[in-house]
Amino acid sequence: MTKAIAALGAAAIALALSPPAHAAPPPPSGDLAAIQQQINALKSDYDAKIADLQARLKAAEERAARAEAAAPPGSAAPVPGVAAPAPTAEAAAPGEVIIADNTPPASEPAKTTSANAMNPGVSVVLNGNYVAASRDTALQRIMGFPQGEDGRPLPRGFSLDESEITLAANVDPFLTANLTVSFDAENQPSVEEAYIQSTALPAGITLRGGRFFSAIGYLNERHAHNWSFIDMPLPYRALLGNQYGDDGVQARWLVPAPFFVEVGGEMFRGDSFPGANNDKNRAGTQTLFVHTGSDINTSSSFLAALSYIHTDAHNRTTTDPVTGGIDTFDGSDSLGIASLVYKWAPGGNPVNKNIVLSAEYFLGRQEGLFNGLAATRDPRGWYAQGVFQFTPHWSAGLRYASLDKVDLIPGLAGTGYDPMGHSPSSVSGLLEYDTSEFGRFRLELSHDMSDLRSNDMAMFQYTVVYGPHGAHRY
Repeated sequence: MTKAIAALGAAAIALALSPPAHAAPPPPSGDLAAIQQQINALKSDYDAKIADLQARLKAAEERAARAEAAAPPGSAAPVPGVAAPAPTAEAAAPGEVIIADNTPPASEPAKTTSANAMNPGVSVVLNGNYVAASRDTALQRIMGFPQGEDGRPLPRGFSLDESEITLAANVDPFLTANLTVSFDAENQPSVEEAYIQSTALPAGITLRGGRFFSAIGYLNERHAHNWSFIDMPLPYRALLGNQYGDDGVQARWLVPAPFFVEVGGEMFRGDSFPGANNDKNRAGTQTLFVHTGSDINTSSSFLAALSYIHTDAHNRTTTDPVTGGIDTFDGSDSLGIASLVYKWAPGGNPVNKNIVLSAEYFLGRQEGLFNGLAATRDPRGWYAQGVFQFTPHWSAGLRYASLDKVDLIPGLAGTGYDPMGHSPSSVSGLLEYDTSEFGRFRLELSHDMSDLRSNDMAMFQYTVVYGPHGAHRY
């Protein structure tokens, strides 16, 4: 059959190349003779190639027959219509080229051949600081507010601040994954974030699970290299230990509305400050948040948010950096946050010039045992800040933060819960130079009045981001 097909093919080529039978051949002279000579050469070449293909086909059929005859009893026989496995290089005849058909079946997705196709994007953030202060920052307190370790100010002198390595990738059409490992000034690594997130749920719903920063407030969800200033505002440091992150789950819903509305909630284990030592089956921390915003005009927009966090603290301990005394709290800690942000950029393009103004108000309720004494406290605080990028590379900022003086609980005088009649506050100024969206140098001057004695600090920071890391400055 195959020989007949080959013969018919050769005949068809010869007929196509030969002149029609009824046409009189032109005189074999000049250019016409040369063309006729080329046609004859092509016919000879086609004949040779067809003969070679016939020989190869015959050899392949003979090898298949020999392999079938030599197959052990019980082995699967070739099925008509299904291609046999391609012969190996050892089975090929000398000088013969074997082309294997490795195309996957139509019912299976084609597999990528790129060795890097499934590799995650790897980005690195390097942070370095130099701090000069009139007082030792290691002995600085926020009067009346026992702090977690993460809420303390930066150490004096040179230090390698929190640097990060992030691995992020789309797992498949339905999930994305993120892992961020951070390194502190003592070179201790920790898993800052490690979560999976949905990408294809209907109705504007997004789910996240793992370890991550809560979406409460305006600044809490940002990594340290994306803070507006070198340090966090005073209420974040006092009431959330800088920022709240924990192990848990999150659900967000993008409401179908003519402007931006997002509603969400989270459940966390509850081990991070202000929570502590949760050993229950239920979540120790719950949050709710609502974000809304819209364009005001082509150059300006706003964002408003309400957030709430409730956490249980079981024997939460903090150490007074001056006296070394241990303060404990056992009870519930709730905090509400109201946020308002205004952004301006000419024509909506923030590259050359923009202003970001933000303010947040914090109102809390702490109920339980303070150093063994039953009591209730209502901490309050706020901050307002503005950052003005006046050229593509230069920015300046100003921030004021304050905490209301808390009432002294009888019996706790001299402890970390004693405000000693002081209302903590701080004012900071910022000057920033950006080499690009991935390189930054900052100088921050701060007059910190959170302790009984004020502390004047000059902080210098460099931040470098490299690798496929999204620019999220505006």
